[in-house]
Amino acid sequence: MSLHPYLFFTNTTREAMTRYQEILGGTLDIMGLADMPSGEAEEMSFEAPDGMVVHAALAFGDGDLLLASDDPTGDGQGVKGVAINITLDDQDEARRIFDALAVGGEVQMPLGETFWSPLFGACVDRFGVSWMVNVDGEAA
Repeated sequence: MSLHPYLFFTNTTREAMTRYQEILGGTLDIMGLADMPSGEAEEMSFEAPDGMVVHAALAFGDGDLLLASDDPTGDGQGVKGVAINITLDDQDEARRIFDALAVGGEVQMPLGETFWSPLFGACVDRFGVSWMVNVDGEAA
């Protein structure tokens, strides 16, 4: 079994996923409305905005995936009730990732030592996605 988070954005998927690739690396594939097979887009039950992303996948060498698409019925208020957790072995890399994700967003818990980790922090990025950056206590 594998589990992969699938995020829904309101017309910001391309920008968000491109930013996540800049920060995290990986290989990004984006399928826009224009890339769908002939006739499929006409079958949608809603008015699709120009440039709509129907599927995006950010793949990492270890098999992890971050998936997303635009939700034209969304309210643009961000993702609620879930956080993406990144666990790293390297504190400097954790700081770099956390700082990059926090740009234009809101830090909920600054990076610092906790009882479970030598370095942990939480933020909501400018796209409304909650992130937890965690350094593995075993690796520290």
